[in-house]
Amino acid sequence: MTRKTLTTDIRYLKGIGEKRRAVFHGLGIETIDDLVYYFPRRYEDRTHSTSIAKLKAGECQIIKGKVLGFGQRRSFRRRSFSIFEAIIDDGSGRLECVWFNQPYLKQYFKRGEEVVLYGKVEPHGTSLQMQNPEYEITAEKPPQESLNYGRIVPVYSSAEKLSQRMFRRIIKTCMDEYVPSLVDVVPYDIRERHHLLNIASSIVNMHFPHDAPTQALAYKRILFEEGFLLQLLFGLKRLKKNRMIGIKHSLCLESLNSFEKSLSFTLTSSQRSVIEEIKQDMVSGRQMQRLLQGDVGSGKTIVAVYACLIAVSSGFQAAFMVPTELLAQQHFGVISQQLSAFSLKGRTLTPALLTSSLRKKEKEKIYAEVEKGGIDILIGTHAIIQENLIFKKLGLAVIDEQHKFGVHQRLSLLAKGINPDCLIMTATPIPRTLAMTIYSDLDISTMRELPAGRKPVETYCVDESKRQWVYDFIRDHLSAGRQAYIVYPLIDESENMEVKAASVMYEGLKDVFHDFSVGLIHGRLKQSQRDSIMESFKNAQIDILVSTVVIEVGIDIPNAAVMVIEQAERFGLSQLHQLRGRIGRGSFSSFCILISATQDSESLKRLQVMVEESDGFVIAERDLALRGPGEFFGVRQHGIPEMRLNPLENLELLNTAKEEASRLLEKDALLSSRQNAALAEALKTRFPEYERLMEAG
Repeated sequence: MTRKTLTTDIRYLKGIGEKRRAVFHGLGIETIDDLVYYFPRRYEDRTHSTSIAKLKAGECQIIKGKVLGFGQRRSFRRRSFSIFEAIIDDGSGRLECVWFNQPYLKQYFKRGEEVVLYGKVEPHGTSLQMQNPEYEITAEKPPQESLNYGRIVPVYSSAEKLSQRMFRRIIKTCMDEYVPSLVDVVPYDIRERHHLLNIASSIVNMHFPHDAPTQALAYKRILFEEGFLLQLLFGLKRLKKNRMIGIKHSLCLESLNSFEKSLSFTLTSSQRSVIEEIKQDMVSGRQMQRLLQGDVGSGKTIVAVYACLIAVSSGFQAAFMVPTELLAQQHFGVISQQLSAFSLKGRTLTPALLTSSLRKKEKEKIYAEVEKGGIDILIGTHAIIQENLIFKKLGLAVIDEQHKFGVHQRLSLLAKGINPDCLIMTATPIPRTLAMTIYSDLDISTMRELPAGRKPVETYCVDESKRQWVYDFIRDHLSAGRQAYIVYPLIDESENMEVKAASVMYEGLKDVFHDFSVGLIHGRLKQSQRDSIMESFKNAQIDILVSTVVIEVGIDIPNAAVMVIEQAERFGLSQLHQLRGRIGRGSFSSFCILISATQDSESLKRLQVMVEESDGFVIAERDLALRGPGEFFGVRQHGIPEMRLNPLENLELLNTAKEEASRLLEKDALLSSRQNAALAEALKTRFPEYERLMEAG
């Protein structure tokens, strides 16, 4: 085999091979580079041991001693389940250690041998016991070489089939073999200016820290590099965007004013402000790349329709892509109704709906009309980006709920025109701090104002003792003609999580509400099944919809006035806010009830935010501070370049990285100089978009 590099498949690293390859792939580790940057989720200080006589119950501690004896037996309840026991003596006392279902341990332990063990000490009868401790036989490894004790020890997010001891051993092999040859991509003058460690020292001290202060310096260095590379990518995108010749649309103000007069509602000041920003973009002659973020129910769709009208009035077509068929149908119905009382320069506009479920003949008819220009606005799902769909003259791409699409899907839509304008929309409010770092290549518009008449949703947080009250509350509102959602975090019962799953509770709720219609919807159903169920709910054929988070986005059921969210502490705040946004869309009062059995003070504090706050941007800031951006909206899935560390740990450092990236690009806009060759290669490795940017010039 050729020389191994950081891009080499993980299976070629010593200790992995074909057998463990799948385990590592399951952790998202496919190359040696992935492993180098697979940092510990936490550290344990194992620099000091405790004598057995001074052990405290409930704490994780290290002991050193001799093996007095050991044995193996079968569990009385489960005969296939083995229990290995060992007695350890350190001169101050004796301790029983127990391992469950690890029969191979009898091959490693010998009487009289010195061992080191680390684990949680628990009461056991009148004595103490250590269950499933990590162990090391000191004769096999000198103390100064141990990866598992006598030092700050890394703890990784790992698979069940891979012990922490084994994981550390593989990481150490990787450190020894590859880290010394790592190329430092951050220029020396920048490292000197900001007192940053070199990359090799940083990587080693992230995995096996010399001490806590050195680990902090390593973290700072890697976070800076993450931000620096990301901001270089965004800087290159901005440079390209500024050079990109777009479409210079012409404004037909008479038609736009006529359209506004035809509406049955009045635009909010936020909507007007954003429409003005879009107008300026679309007449500028540069390609618009704008992110429109608005709180749930702030009226983003009508803003997108204005953008579509600008494109169509200039002789172009518009594409409106959404993540689900039901949402596409909903948008098509709303937009068709809004356009029905309006004509553009004497002609009626033609919207069309394209989804995967359409029959072949229906699709072919739409394809033909789009290609000859007979359809002005095409609304649909990812079916819009199929290769055999050709636009005659695409001038605008609108992508709704952009976090449901990947980068490639977005690019595929834009490729159907010649530099068409792009309006990306999201109902997940993005905190300014995150937008500055993650979306700095886009122009951002924000709508916080809700349309007149929208009533705030009253929110309550209750525990299990109030369940009957909750059911009575639902019944009262159903009897008044309203509908309700009951949302659960899982579909099936899990042995590891005591969660009331939707499929199980659905059966029980049918008995509780036997005089009403109860439906069930979840992500394992086919899209056509989900759409059918939601259509029934929309038509009031279902009174209570038991659901997982598939109803989080976009569905508008004005008659739904109650939402109950079970195990609410298992959801993020922004997700709870998105779910709550499904109600409160009618003219009557609406209520969200969060049920939680948790006693954890931090979890209860989070839920209290939902009770007190209705502003999605305030909630998003709190959620981001608590969970970080990766958890905030799933970085990899939502088309955002993934950062290995939380970019909000040190915003000042990220702003510094942004300044340095801008300064470097002013000197070498294409990163073509010899001293920046390593940077260009790093960008190519980390971000597939980089090559496309360079190819486009």
